[in-house]
Order: sequence, then structure tokens, then C-alpha cells
Amino acid sequence: MKTLFLWSFCFICFFAMAQVSAQSKNTRGGFLDFNLYPHLTDVDTDSVFTLNAAAKLRYRFSYFSLLNFYSQDGSGSLGDADAFYTEQNIRWQISESSPLDLTLQMNLRTGEDNDRHRLGIRWRLSDTSFLQDFFKSIHLKYSINWHAVQFDHEDPYIWQLEHSFMMKFPYISDRLYLSGFADHIFNQDLPSTIPANPVVMEAQLGYRLVENFFIVSEYRINQYRRSDVNNLAIGLQYKFIW
Repeated sequence: MKTLFLWSFCFICFFAMAQVSAQSKNTRGGFLDFNLYPHLTDVDTDSVFTLNAAAKLRYRFSYFSLLNFYSQDGSGSLGDADAFYTEQNIRWQISESSPLDLTLQMNLRTGEDNDRHRLGIRWRLSDTSFLQDFFKSIHLKYSINWHAVQFDHEDPYIWQLEHSFMMKFPYISDRLYLSGFADHIFNQDLPSTIPANPVVMEAQLGYRLVENFFIVSEYRINQYRRSDVNNLAIGLQYKFIW
């Protein structure tokens, strides 16, 4: 019941914010998508609810965020959510025609002394002039973000490569897409049971059922987990675009 109330409250609040944003002159388009995963195959404590948000802002700024809620251990995939993780990203395109953005990423999560902030540069390869035709031909949007500087309680020389992608399949169906990310972390001091340069990855295959409702299947890899590295989540998505 607590989880249902929490999700309902988040949905109402963010939907109201989206309605305001859609009419605001401060944004030039964006989206919110709500993802609920009632079925997790291997790890019940994995994310059961995700909210993604993006907006184009003035002066070449843009915003992107994700918010994950996790269930308690032993409570089942739709048990009470007792943990969260969020990434808040501010990006600034260095010129009107450039495929490069300066980026600030803020990571916040449940617990103490574990928040993390990063500065980096993002290359939108699919918006690069000499690569555009190729990426358009395969219906793929792809970018890579080099988080070069990290601020937290760990070794300052930790750095990360973040890949993100969105692929569509018009030759099969306009309703079908594949999107996701892969984070590759370097120079982190980790236990021997975890790979030296761990990867966290999600790939979501979605199909639009009607209007803005999708059925989604999400394959996840998290090498920070000592067991059950892989997980498959199946659920529903509602996407609001302005």
C-alpha cells in the first residue's frame, strides 16, 4: 500500500509539472516517461519503478534525469520501495552547430557519504556532420559522455564512459524501439569479487500498444552485484511528450 501511494503521488506530481512545462516558454520540448516493472526474473531488489525526464532549455542548455525506486529484500518485485537512485544531468552545447556538450552529472542515492558528482564532455556522434547520414540510415541516435572529473569520498582519479542510444525499426514497425545505456567505470578501488572496471547496462525493447502506452522488456547487467549480475524486467511505460 505504501508503494502504491508513493507511485501514485509521484505520477500526479510529475504529470502536473509536465503540464506546466509544456506550456512554459522556458522549455523547447521534452518528455517524461514512467516505467513500472511488476515482473523481475532474477533480482527482486532491482529497480521496480523508473521515471525519466528530459527538456530542451534556452541558451543551448538541456536537462536529463532518471529516478529509480527499489524494493526491499524479500518483499517481491512490487514490495515496499525503501531505496532510490537518481541522476540529474545539466548539459550545455558549446555552439549552435556543435555535436559536443559540456556536462554536469549529480548522483544521489539512499545512504550516507555515497553521493557523487561528475564533470565531463558529451559527444553526440549521430549529430556529427560527417556521421549523420550513416546513423540516419540505420535509424540510430548514439552519444558517448566522458565523465573526466569526479567529486565524492573516493579516489579522485575515478572516471567513467557513459554510452546512450535510441534505435527505431521503421522497416518492421513504427511502434518498436530499442534504447538504453552502458556505463563503464575505471580506476575504482573495488573488492576482488567485482570486475576491475565494472559495467552497468540497461537495454529496453519497447512496443507502443496504444497512444502513449508501451509494453517494455528491459535487460539489465550490473557487475557491482556479486551474484545475479543479469536481470530481466518486464513492464509497462507511459510517455508524455511536449
